[in-house]
Amino acid sequence: MSNTANACSLEAHRENTETKRFGLPEELADKLAAERGVRVRPNETIDEIDERGVFVRQPNTFITPFGDKEGQFKAEAGRYKIFWAHGCHWSNRPVIVRDILGLEDVIDDIATTGTGKYGHGFVDQKDYQDPSTGAYFLSEFYENAKPGFTGRATTPTLVDVIEKKAVNNDYHRLSNYIEVQFRKFQKTDIDLYPKEYRKEIDEFNDWLFPTVNNGHYRMHFCLSWAAYDEGYNDFFDALEKLDKRLETNRFLFGDYITDSDVRLYVTLVRWETSYYHNIGPMKKRITEYKNIWGYVKDLYAIPEFKKYTFFEFPKNEFKGHRGWNGSFRERIASQVPYDEIWKADGSRKLVSSDPENVYLHTDISPEDYQSEISYSKWNNASWEDRQPRNVSISVDPSINPLKGLLKNKKN
Repeated sequence: MSNTANACSLEAHRENTETKRFGLPEELADKLAAERGVRVRPNETIDEIDERGVFVRQPNTFITPFGDKEGQFKAEAGRYKIFWAHGCHWSNRPVIVRDILGLEDVIDDIATTGTGKYGHGFVDQKDYQDPSTGAYFLSEFYENAKPGFTGRATTPTLVDVIEKKAVNNDYHRLSNYIEVQFRKFQKTDIDLYPKEYRKEIDEFNDWLFPTVNNGHYRMHFCLSWAAYDEGYNDFFDALEKLDKRLETNRFLFGDYITDSDVRLYVTLVRWETSYYHNIGPMKKRITEYKNIWGYVKDLYAIPEFKKYTFFEFPKNEFKGHRGWNGSFRERIASQVPYDEIWKADGSRKLVSSDPENVYLHTDISPEDYQSEISYSKWNNASWEDRQPRNVSISVDPSINPLKGLLKNKKN
């Protein structure tokens, strides 16, 4: 079979809308995977579970920084593309940041779809291929960059579309590279990652990762009660701290949105509308946290956040044939009036000294905006280093260490 499969033969395999939702027909997927040398996607609950039954997420493979030093990647317009997925909150982050900063024409993007056992692909695209590279599977870019790669190809992945290689899948720092290294291409002067406070933001983000961002997965993928209990307590304890913090701060670090708010929002929105059903009884819903719930709705009202918020459920076709056993998602989810429920009431403005502005603006030059992006310990190769119990932070997360320090230079 040639590198580009015959379009007619591919179209013949298109069965129905269910194929688009759940993946390629298995026979065709096997054929295309064999053609491209793609392996079956590893399973988290087999390969990423320790002896205590704790889910220890794999480290990111492609973490070479962007910058001007030898061996680092250079920021270029039109060279890179973000591969992301609707239901993946990790990958919703960089596209939100990109759009806020006005970089849509600089960094391209595409939403992946499932292909079954081979992971991310492009089932909803013509001939099942990424239009700009011809790839059938996200993992092709990993193999091109690192022959013999055996881990999971994950979203987000930043791909060099000229070389057709994965260059960065470090969701810990990818949004920061976009904020800093692509600054010279921005159409706006918005500042999500103020240079003088990056240490505090990075430390908070590295606390947020195991407690909240990865909290759902620690509960969902673990294989022991002890691991589940740890993840459950860490997640809900963290939400209590954040709710207290947001009582006197419109956003996490004060009056203006930072990189950290993007990270928290995408997790909370997925949790409240989708993830919760995988973890058993909930201590509290997001709607039960007075300050967090107002905060989430405040962010949902912002176009760049709303654009990448997906309340996607199958249209309600449940006719009662399963009786009382029909799930909420089958019976009700597609009928929920999300826009009405998630409408902001303006109350969050009352805790801001600059209520009509949500973004910090800066006149700092792109050259002066540069700095080394810190390394995240959550990318360490050591299994022990990535244990979620190793989380630490120097300031209680319920306290904003930058209270009153972020000043909008436009005022």
